[in-house]
Amino acid sequence: MKFGFGKSLARALKSQKKFRRLIEKAFKTPRNKVKRTRPAPGAPKPVLVETTAFGSNPGRLTMKTFVPAARLPKRPALVVVLHGCRQTPESLDGAAGFSRLAKERGFVLLYPEQRSANNSQRCFNWFRPSAVARDRGELLSIRQMIEHACEKHRIDRSRIFVTGLSAGGAMTAALVANYPGLFAGAAIIAGMPVGSARDAMTALRAMKSGATPPPGGWGRPVAEISSDIKQWPPITIWHGMDDRTVNPANALASMAQWLEVQGIADSSGYAEEKPWGRLQSWRAADGLKLAFYSVRNMGHGLPIKMRDATRPMRSGDPYVIAAEISAPAELLRLWGLKRLSL
Repeated sequence: MKFGFGKSLARALKSQKKFRRLIEKAFKTPRNKVKRTRPAPGAPKPVLVETTAFGSNPGRLTMKTFVPAARLPKRPALVVVLHGCRQTPESLDGAAGFSRLAKERGFVLLYPEQRSANNSQRCFNWFRPSAVARDRGELLSIRQMIEHACEKHRIDRSRIFVTGLSAGGAMTAALVANYPGLFAGAAIIAGMPVGSARDAMTALRAMKSGATPPPGGWGRPVAEISSDIKQWPPITIWHGMDDRTVNPANALASMAQWLEVQGIADSSGYAEEKPWGRLQSWRAADGLKLAFYSVRNMGHGLPIKMRDATRPMRSGDPYVIAAEISAPAELLRLWGLKRLSL
């Protein structure tokens, strides 16, 4: 009996090590065809402030914010940014420049942060049903952070926006599916559709090969969560054509998901070829409903348009990639967050 137990334990440990290697392989530092740059030398690093008491925090996440010290409107907008695996709010912010944009345009910035105790790769657990159910787990923790920020900084509740990269993109989709009325706009960057996985192993398969459509179509997982919702915030989906971490087929699945949820025919969209890739958009009388940014020559990450992309420099975060379009700048344009007048 002891010998048999020992063999079973050895097999279990071997499986655990194999799973860890799969996770590490999936989120290894990407090799992108485009060159990257780093922020201008001498620029002061913004400070993200941690808040420890913002609610019951069932998902055991960390809350960090950036609030411009000057020229903040009386009722500012709130932008929520969800990092990807192996990132921190500081690494993403330092490379993407969201806090610099917050200074220029007068909005409050919220970064929910995953803890390694919850996920060894610091991924948001978008694939665990208990983490993304309404008013439970990590989803509720983020909802509590938003509520705390709204009360503390007198946020204009009609101008709350959310975006996320990779696992953060998948969590963004889950937030919109569960709390559509909370957001005025959302962006899913290199993410996954809602309902594409039920655990870590199915998540890895879906990421690598493309998620399998659920019975009833991609709209069904969202409709089951928010069956009575008629109005959805404008959603943009971003994906690199050369992404080897999250198969671009998942972006097509996300596109199909939100078209179906909103009752929009795929054929009613408009496609444009751009210097950076391809843009597909669907509009209605009241404005943009859905847009898909498919970025050429880009792997897994968030695109940033650098002023000097020919210089062989790094951004400081391997998942923030030099491209011919800047996602942060484009999102703020779409969301109407303009530069403050002098």
